[in-house]
Amino acid sequence: MSTISTHVLDTSRGKPAAGVPISFALREGDLWKTLGGGVTDADGRMKALAPTGFALTRAVYRLTFDTAAYFALVGVHGFYPEVVVAFEIREPGQHHHVPLLISPFGYSTYRGS
Repeated sequence: MSTISTHVLDTSRGKPAAGVPISFALREGDLWKTLGGGVTDADGRMKALAPTGFALTRAVYRLTFDTAAYFALVGVHGFYPEVVVAFEIREPGQHHHVPLLISPFGYSTYRGS
């Protein structure tokens, strides 16, 4: 079964971003249906965002990272309270990894492996 994972790194601290709440959603028409989520582990990772047994399909999905909660946890005020990354899956049989690099005043993402 294909999977979706993420890894969040805090580039301002040079460390994994542990404790980032993330939600995973599927676009259905003009609406978003939340499928799952959780919180990054000590290494800043979430290895399984979709619920057990969920099969990815060709569709548009979204990850919402609660960066305000993370920055509050580490005692920093950030400019972006959340980061929303929408992406399209065209090959649902593959593993999809969506890393996020954050700092209090910027962020970057890319298709990982």
